Amino acid sequence: MKGLKRILIIEDDPLNRELERALFEMAGYTVFEAGDARKGIAIAKNEQPDVIIMDFQLPGMNGIQAIEVLKNDPKTHNIPCIIVTSTATERELEMFKSPDICGYITKPLNTRTFVKEVVGLARNYQLASEHAQ
Repeated sequence: MKGLKRILIIEDDPLNRELERALFEMAGYTVFEAGDARKGIAIAKNEQPDVIIMDFQLPGMNGIQAIEVLKNDPKTHNIPCIIVTSTATERELEMFKSPDICGYITKPLNTRTFVKEVVGLARNYQLASEHAQ
């Protein structure tokens, strides 16, 4: 199984993005970041991160739509994507259970467990993908 070292954070709120970046950098990860889905998709194609953390409500294109774009591109279709949300409805939470999404985390983030949660979700997704091949 591939190690997780490079994280892409796609979050439009600068304070949330800064918090997530700081948590990963303190844990020794390389972090890329974008404030909207289109920039995030471009970074994902160029940098090939090991996992993408995607806010659900983004300007222009929501997190689910952005993940669809990523999963339909051969360069990015294997990258685990995790949704982070604060305002999901029951219907949206059901959408987050899609096979294209390796999990979701609700805000406010627990700063003590956030990195561990992300890594666990991404590793489980990788293991499931390896077994499916």
